[in-house]
Amino acid sequence: MTKAPTLPEGHVVAQAVNAAGNREMEVKGGLKSGPLSILVNCQGKGKLTISVNPVGLSFPLDCVAGQTSSTFNQLNLKRPRTQGTVSVTAPSTVRWAITVGRY
Repeated sequence: MTKAPTLPEGHVVAQAVNAAGNREMEVKGGLKSGPLSILVNCQGKGKLTISVNPVGLSFPLDCVAGQTSSTFNQLNLKRPRTQGTVSVTAPSTVRWAITVGRY
């Protein structure tokens, strides 16, 4: 899996392609109020957990060997924060790609 998920609209503020294991990404420009989209693809047997901080929101994605699993989540942030990160926790057996976007 080498391609990042395509953001339907808005602009990309964080992205990782063909990753494995854990990673934390800084959201460019911090977290603005309004919609924040998170698109994730994964392949391999295992479970990813995606976390948005300092919002404290996280969600799982079960990944399956031999096929691509995908999820799309959109958060509506009530107030801006000067800094924000999106973290992925994943076993080394899972390859994944993520796109984070803002409108």
